[in-house]
Amino acid sequence: MRVAVLGLGEAGSLYAKAFVQEGNDVVGFDPRTVDVPAGVTTAGSVAEAVAESDLILSLTTAKPSVAVAEEAAEAIRDGAVYLDLNAASPLRKRDVAEAVGSRARFVDGAVIGSVPRYGAQVHVLLSGPHSDDAADLLRTIGARAEPIQGRIGDASQRKLLRSVFMKGLGALITEAMRAGEETGEVEWVRAQIAGELAQGEDTLDRLLKGTRTHALRRAAELGDSLDLLADRERPWPMAEAARSVHLELTREGTGRLADALAAVPTSALGDGGDRLGFLDSDIKPMWSSAPIAGPAFTVLTRPGDNQAIHHALPLTRPGDILVVAGGGETNRALIGELIAERAQLRGIAGMIIDGAIRDVNEIAHLGFPVWAKGVSPAGPFKSGPGRLRTTIAVAGAVCRHGDYIVADADGVLVVPADSAEQVLAAGRAVIADEQRRQSDIRASAVSRS
Repeated sequence: MRVAVLGLGEAGSLYAKAFVQEGNDVVGFDPRTVDVPAGVTTAGSVAEAVAESDLILSLTTAKPSVAVAEEAAEAIRDGAVYLDLNAASPLRKRDVAEAVGSRARFVDGAVIGSVPRYGAQVHVLLSGPHSDDAADLLRTIGARAEPIQGRIGDASQRKLLRSVFMKGLGALITEAMRAGEETGEVEWVRAQIAGELAQGEDTLDRLLKGTRTHALRRAAELGDSLDLLADRERPWPMAEAARSVHLELTREGTGRLADALAAVPTSALGDGGDRLGFLDSDIKPMWSSAPIAGPAFTVLTRPGDNQAIHHALPLTRPGDILVVAGGGETNRALIGELIAERAQLRGIAGMIIDGAIRDVNEIAHLGFPVWAKGVSPAGPFKSGPGRLRTTIAVAGAVCRHGDYIVADADGVLVVPADSAEQVLAAGRAVIADEQRRQSDIRASAVSRS
């Protein structure tokens, strides 16, 4: 069998060597100056390498893969198997298949596992109508080839899904080890990581269940971890991201907590905490609605422009409160009746807008709660820019996506998501204390009479 290997990097060289060892005629091409494995013939071009080849392995990296396929198509023989093993998106794989054309049997290949560790025997997923053909050829060198049929791009899709875990895990381990180094606990941290990784599916199930069950508490714990590391020079993006994931999980069951927060006046919640997190007193209810509470969906927009609000609405969840940092501009309304009705139909609990609105009577008639800085009949621009789900400064307060918003007749309070339960308990304690003092005052008045 004649095998063409396009790209003689680490993986390409390993495959070329393995096919040579099985007695195949192997020709390789690489535009760079590379060490060529013994027994591999080098070609001066892609076309020269693929001519008369039965199997073509493309290991060029994703960026040039389409151009390489176009060049190969000029010389490829009818019925040859063209196996693209580059790590690329499903769309890129389909583009490569189109460039190769119908003369070859194109197969999408995705390497699953470590090539340096397993060599040419590494696990490879194969998709497309001809994946069985490619699997048979790879198995001649002992490869763990797994054809999944399906569409071209399905194998690469699975690889990318695996990468979310594997690359994230690698980055998380790297950051955890760095934290150990920074604090002089590297060996202890290393032992903790190694111990957990050794327990397979038991660890997986425990982490999945525990993460969902204790998301809010663990988000708070990660916040403390970030505080511990805050005076270090390095950033801690994986810890920040992990905290964000935990906070996002808390949003899956926010109804009861939101209802409980809405039942406590913002004044009591503030008194029970540090009295920070209030929006400026310019932000007022636009009509006399009931109090609301829920997780913030944050929007940062250019003053007087509501493009970002339009982009945000389809991404919200029932119970969310849209919090718009509009720069306090009151000469142009950021929302009106139509946007309010769309938001209401999506189940949004209300909106907090550091800017102006219009159609106040119509919004009141809808019964959709809105707190804003002012009212203007002038419509907004719709050209952007804007940002969604980011930390914003809104009317004198800082609000992170997922923090809790509580709004009533007195104003609006931002409650950090990872301390919402503590703030609720403190607010209830304030109410209880006020009721006790009020009872004492009334009892004293009765006794004097």
